[in-house]
This record gives sequence, structure tokens and C-alpha cells, in this order.
Amino acid sequence: MKMCQATLLLIASLAALSVLAQAQAFTGPEDSSNADEIIAPARIERIDSSYVRPSQATMLRNYAFDAFGPYPIVGAAVVAGVGQIDNSVPEWKQGATGFGRRFGSDFGIAAVSTTTRYAMGEALREDTLYYRCECRGLFPRLSHAVVSTLTARHGQDGHRAFSVSAVAAPYAGTMTAVYAWYPGNYGARYALRMGNYNLLISAGQNILLEFFYSGPHSLLSRMHLNNSHGAPDPGSR
Repeated sequence: MKMCQATLLLIASLAALSVLAQAQAFTGPEDSSNADEIIAPARIERIDSSYVRPSQATMLRNYAFDAFGPYPIVGAAVVAGVGQIDNSVPEWKQGATGFGRRFGSDFGIAAVSTTTRYAMGEALREDTLYYRCECRGLFPRLSHAVVSTLTARHGQDGHRAFSVSAVAAPYAGTMTAVYAWYPGNYGARYALRMGNYNLLISAGQNILLEFFYSGPHSLLSRMHLNNSHGAPDPGSR
């Protein structure tokens, strides 16, 4: 139950970040740019959906953002705060030292998970970037976001299929934590349980990327996310 609360708090915090990012799109000095951003979502949906595989530079920028950007930092802080209240891993105790250990652990789990996803994706030729749905409606888009947690783009045509890297990465992070820096009385079963929550958090992040628009002048676009989480414009050639 505590972990579920942590997951919900994390998703809420990421939503707040996304709202702030969206607000940045309307603070520029030029009114015309604001108007363009307001109509941008409709324009995106009308673009031809030809798939273009992202370049190595795009993948590297997205990896840096996903591993060391504001989302993993805020996420680690939220989960560490819940762990502090619940005294999760009691061997780490309380106070600033305990919070620091919990924050470092959660941030390390996220970093290892992200590194594993990108490294395995590169080895298996899987494009694990998140692509917004070209469909309309709440439930089709929500379904797309959830399914994208377990799938990736494959081949030059970008067809979507089950992703080994996307599924393995959350558990790689928690397994590393348990056997690298957790106390010795925590084992594989605990790591698998944490991995389940880690996978759930990944689904929450995809939902945020699907429903929170980041226009061409927003904070997220400056950090290489833009409308498709750093992936190339579907209509570009």
C-alpha cells in the first residue's frame, strides 16, 4: 500500500513538472508563437505518420534527460520521502543521512533502469523512445501509453512489437540495488516486487508524455523531448 501511494505521488509530481513545462510555452515575448503553440496539437495529428528512426545523437540526448534530468530527480525525491515516512529499509534510519541514502538508492535504481533500457535497446535494435498516439479519444490514447510500456519500435518501418529491453530494465535497476547497496537481508523476491512498482512508474511516465503537451518553445522541448519524447517528427523525411 505504501509503495502504491509512492507511485501515485510520483505520477502527481511528474504531472506538476509537465504542467510547468506547458506553462513555459506561453511566457515567450512573441504573441504569434503563443498562437502557434495553441493550435500545434491539432496540426501534429494531421501530419503524415511515416516513421523515421532516431539518430544516435537524438538517442544520446534522450538518454541523458531520462537518466539525469528533472524526472528521475523529482521521482527519487518523492519515493525517498515516502520511504522516510514509512521507515522503509530501517537499517538506513532517519534524519538527513537516512533520506540521503534513500534518495541515492532510488536515483541509482532509475539510472540503472534507464541505462539498461537504452543499452539493450541499442543491442537489440529496439527504438524504445515514446511516440505519441496518432489516435483520438481518452481510452485509445491511454491504451497506447500503457501498451508502449511493454513494446518498442522495430526495424526500419518502425512496427511495434514486444520489447525485451523495456520489460527487463525496471527489474535490472532493482536487482542491482538489492545486490549492490541494500543490506544483506534483502533478496531477489524483494527486488522483483520493487521491479513491479518500477514498471508501473514507467507506465505513469508514458501517460504523462501522452497527455501533457510540450510545444516547440516549452521547457521540455528545450530538453530535447518536444512532442514525441525526442523522437523525430513523424512527418519528416
